[in-house]
Amino acid sequence: MTRMMRKRSLPTSSFDILEKAHDIAIKKSKIVEVVGMSSTSTIVVRLGLLLLCSWCLLPDGRSLVAAAAPVPPIRAVNLGGWLVTEGWILPSLFYGIPNNDTLDGTQLQFKSVVQNRYLAAEQGGGGAIVSDRTQASSWETFRLWRINETTFNFRVFGGQFWGVDGTGAVVATATTPGPSETFQIVRRNSDLSRVRIRAPNGLFLQAKTMQSLTADRGVATDWSDSDPSVFLTTTAGRMQGEYQICNGYGIPKATEVLTNHWNTYIKESDFRFITSTGLNAVRIPVGWWIASVPNPPPPFVGGSLKALDNAFDWAETYNLGVIVDLHAAPGSQNPFEHSATRDGTQNWGTTDANIAQTVQVIDFLASRYANRTGLLAIELLNEPWAPGATLSSLKKYYQDGYNAVRRHSSTAYVIMSNRLSIEDPTELLQFASNFSGSVLDVHYYNLFESKFTNFTVQQNIDFVKNNRSSDLDAVTRKNGFPLTFVGEWVAEWDLQGTSKEDYQAFAQAQQNVYGGATFGWAYWTLKNVNRAWSMEWMINNGYISVEG
Repeated sequence: MTRMMRKRSLPTSSFDILEKAHDIAIKKSKIVEVVGMSSTSTIVVRLGLLLLCSWCLLPDGRSLVAAAAPVPPIRAVNLGGWLVTEGWILPSLFYGIPNNDTLDGTQLQFKSVVQNRYLAAEQGGGGAIVSDRTQASSWETFRLWRINETTFNFRVFGGQFWGVDGTGAVVATATTPGPSETFQIVRRNSDLSRVRIRAPNGLFLQAKTMQSLTADRGVATDWSDSDPSVFLTTTAGRMQGEYQICNGYGIPKATEVLTNHWNTYIKESDFRFITSTGLNAVRIPVGWWIASVPNPPPPFVGGSLKALDNAFDWAETYNLGVIVDLHAAPGSQNPFEHSATRDGTQNWGTTDANIAQTVQVIDFLASRYANRTGLLAIELLNEPWAPGATLSSLKKYYQDGYNAVRRHSSTAYVIMSNRLSIEDPTELLQFASNFSGSVLDVHYYNLFESKFTNFTVQQNIDFVKNNRSSDLDAVTRKNGFPLTFVGEWVAEWDLQGTSKEDYQAFAQAQQNVYGGATFGWAYWTLKNVNRAWSMEWMINNGYISVEG
């Protein structure tokens, strides 16, 4: 049974001080400057933090004395694509993987050249694979589990895997794949979309009739349209996340590639840049395997923990607060590649053991960083997806995760992400109010929904000013907890041919509205090959002004 924790009533608790400091900072917005020890140093005393810390700043922004994390509301940026891989952010990470178009989670459809029909799992799985569909949809789409660059398991809509029964027919009945559910894709060199599929018995699959697929064709082929063992492939979807890059390269090579990425993608100079722009915090996505040192369960690789340690060193040097964000939980809390799912399957929170495993990750992170002055907050989970992540399991986890953080820190904020794909964004509001130092995270994008497709520039801006403002007000309490956090937003939209001035207006409108969040906001993300998604590019090219 879930037991909600009430605010602690310790005398002069850290959060009593922080809460008062937060109120003062919002109402007064004053900074007291005192000329310090020399002409090159200034002691900046932030009103409301006087009880907690003071520090000296060098001209380049570095601190002579360790500084406490900033008082909300913060202005932050996400370090996405660094410690949790997302291929769309930096596609070149995947270029060296052999056959990188058939990674785990790739969705393939097969069309028999003889029958001119798609292969399908009858009833979505649990029975025969047939070749009688004129169009391809979910039952005709198969997700790859990659064994090596040419060998795979094929998973059907219902979750079962292809196999060959005693009569040689291909069926989808196995719930766990093994050698008898392992197939090889053989491609034609001159046309990679034209394939044959070798079964575990060494023979090739063929669609001699529409009613069955059998593993009984020999090796010889002329790749013609009269060969029932030849199929045309269509790729319906791809994934490029942590699972895909690790399993695609294999542990030795993935360790080399990712270690180089961690050491070069985000560096100390980036933290210097961040603080120079007027931002005062970073949100750093991490995966659950970071707590499994030194060797995480396959296919994941170790080493990201050292990079996170470095981030704390740099953040404290440049007076930035750190939000450690559990972006990928064991079992995957959503079907997207950034949760490190293998094939889009979402299994997080389905058992008490899974929740306990996730709490252990939070306990590890809180224990390791509780005494770091840069620690601002720990986010218990990023973007749990409804209905797969149930409200009851999420509340149980948030209760236990909060307790894990409090065992090690009385001052770190604890961020609880709203579920995606829900009708009531206030569903966690009352629950979260029972926890001192709690923060409710919401993500706002004018993307990913059909209603934004035909919006004009002004309609996008008006939507932010009116709808987003109303949405944020609905989850914001003016006094007490939870504070509200727009943990992800971006100045990008479904528009072509827009001007720099359009982008500037859109970005400023969002800053104005999301500035009303009592914990603050964080842009997604610092770096990205897609320019509008890169705050670094947007700032350097005058599209966003944080101080404005």
